[in-house]
Amino acid sequence: MPVLGLGTWRMGERARDRAKEVAALRLGLDLGMTLIDTAEMYGDGRAEEVVGEAIEGRRQQVFLVSKVYPHNASRKGVIAACERSLKRLATDRLDLYLLHWRGRVPLRETVAGFEALRGSGKIRAWGVSNFDLKDMEELLALPSGDQCAANQVQYHLCCRGIEWDLLPLCRRRGIAIMAYSPLDEGRLMKHRQLLAIARRERVEPATIALAGLLTQQGVAVIPKAADAAHVQDNKNATDFALSEHLKQELDAVFPPPRGPVPLQVI
Repeated sequence: MPVLGLGTWRMGERARDRAKEVAALRLGLDLGMTLIDTAEMYGDGRAEEVVGEAIEGRRQQVFLVSKVYPHNASRKGVIAACERSLKRLATDRLDLYLLHWRGRVPLRETVAGFEALRGSGKIRAWGVSNFDLKDMEELLALPSGDQCAANQVQYHLCCRGIEWDLLPLCRRRGIAIMAYSPLDEGRLMKHRQLLAIARRERVEPATIALAGLLTQQGVAVIPKAADAAHVQDNKNATDFALSEHLKQELDAVFPPPRGPVPLQVI
């Protein structure tokens, strides 16, 4: 899985924005940001349709991720939901399929559905989203639970709680962390101290904010960017080398956790 990708939350909500959203995703692919994350929830499936249009003729380039609603995550329900997503995405497979958050369906059922999808070739791997340490430990104790490939959680410079226990657990078990809202829904772009650092380094704040996460082993980031300028700013994070001094400066401004912190969910 690529470490820097393209998020699609809130895409597909307005028909007038569709061409711009498709263009932003295609630019991201042109720049090598070949991880695209979406979900059946986003725009009631319309974000998946936007993605399907953006990747037409380029499916082989893309690491494609989508997510299933918890209420659709029974053994049979997750298979039906996946097939609907595949139709909207105009593809025959997902590279990664995630349970969007934990619901009332027993995890054992969801895992069985995921494994059936994996066996049929409709997904290459499966994972979860918004799972805290306790959830992950329960999942990993289930039959085939150790096949979980990723956990997508909120993670940004102002939200580093996972570094205390969840991130270390996932590293030990070979489970990737996917950081959603890595720019804190744009709020980091207005953070006074981060802005000062970015001006000094002659880059955009997004570049530093994302680079700060990309230094973490086993972490991929999926910022949403619906226009060309933001896509380019995000891509620059892979080319920006954080010095040890700058890492320490970021830690001083955005301190890592000193103990367990409840998982923050949007």
